[in-house]
Amino acid sequence: MSQGPSDATPRRRRRGPKTPPKPGPRGAAKDAGAKPGGNGKPDAASKQPARRARGRWLRRVDEFSAGGLVVDLDGEVPRGALIGRTDKLGRLLWSLPKGHIEDGETAEQAALREVEEETGISGEILAELGTIDFWFVADGRRIHKTVTHYLMRATGGELSDADVEVTAVAWVPLPEIAAQLAYPDERGLVDTAGRLLADTA
Repeated sequence: MSQGPSDATPRRRRRGPKTPPKPGPRGAAKDAGAKPGGNGKPDAASKQPARRARGRWLRRVDEFSAGGLVVDLDGEVPRGALIGRTDKLGRLLWSLPKGHIEDGETAEQAALREVEEETGISGEILAELGTIDFWFVADGRRIHKTVTHYLMRATGGELSDADVEVTAVAWVPLPEIAAQLAYPDERGLVDTAGRLLADTA
């Protein structure tokens, strides 16, 4: 479940909730690296040539991932589960859990699976938070990644960093999450989550 904030260009956009495009055939690679919320997990590749780099054309690849914010609502203050990954510079970067959508999965199913794999927490979806998309270059390809995020309520499990791609996991009080996140677009999603939870309180 990784994308590559360190590899991604600044051209990132956050959109409101919507149904993501149906993913096509995907590779088995797992998202890895720093994320804005997601790694570079290959999903669907198009044959369109993309930008020219160092005298050659880079093949454009479209990838689709899903994840989100799982919250524990049992205490006085809701807490959200974050994952930390170590980037190429040795920095621990905190983000929302996410990963690529497998063949035959819906975005919702992928989000629940990836959150449980990366945090140890199982949950149920309460609402869609929005979609982030960005571009980065990896392995000689120009990748356009789209990540759909959901707000989830924790229903079971124990916090765990057993996933090999995760360096650390933590429960963070909802009001403090935005300050912990490494990527601004994910902070906006957490703001949305706070408003949704306030409306249903």
